[in-house]
Amino acid sequence: MNISKYAIIHPEARLGEGVQIEPFVTIGKEVEIGANTWIKSHAHIHSITQIGADCKIFQGAIVGEDSQDLKYKGGATRLVIGDNVTIREYCTINRSTSEDGVTTIGDGCLLMAYVHIAHDCRLEDHVIVANAVNIAGHVHIGSYATIGGMTAVQQYIVIGRHAYVSGGTLIRKDVPPYVKAAREPVTYIGVNKIGLQRRGFSETSIVELQNLYRSIFVHSKNISVAMSNLERETIASPLRNEVMAFIKKSPNGLIRGFMGSVDDPRYDDYKST
Repeated sequence: MNISKYAIIHPEARLGEGVQIEPFVTIGKEVEIGANTWIKSHAHIHSITQIGADCKIFQGAIVGEDSQDLKYKGGATRLVIGDNVTIREYCTINRSTSEDGVTTIGDGCLLMAYVHIAHDCRLEDHVIVANAVNIAGHVHIGSYATIGGMTAVQQYIVIGRHAYVSGGTLIRKDVPPYVKAAREPVTYIGVNKIGLQRRGFSETSIVELQNLYRSIFVHSKNISVAMSNLERETIASPLRNEVMAFIKKSPNGLIRGFMGSVDDPRYDDYKST
């Protein structure tokens, strides 16, 4: 281990092999840090926080502080961070509000500068959150989702895996998997085709998703009718079942679909996405 003599480390903290800790870092009670993790100067790791191996935590990040929820009354609440996570400058990540909850950041996530992750959020593996995004409590973000900079996400929102949210968006409704979302109010603007191609999805799978979401967001103004049509007219597949299960379980309702008429010049764009 390479630990600066100017770091302040609680005697009950547990550090793995190869951990690097720069000057003026503070590490609290019952913190566990995995092997080869690197914590840069002036970062603060509060108590009861578990950090995996091969992570990088940059200057000024505040990780594992108390929940800002007014229901928080103290206690041994938790934050768990996976392996290979990068937390850039001045991020803030809060522990859960109650002792039976947990804030979790999955493996391979990238949180860029000034990101805020509130209490009881759950980020699955390989999520990318760009600069100055604010995520309220109890938000669930699926694996490989990307959230553009300056976005604000309302509490309890669910964002599906492989979704892409454009920068500066206000997310007040659930974002289904594999889609792109943007505009105000937030609207479906197509399938995340480029992201899916980069992750090895076949053209057949992408076309299937495009057809599914055209039926849901473009051809119909009523989600319930669209879902009934899909169940009746399409062949069951893993992708179809995943999309339909997400929509059925959505606790907040979905983002808006195409709101214009077939005469709207943008309609052709939506049909081709």
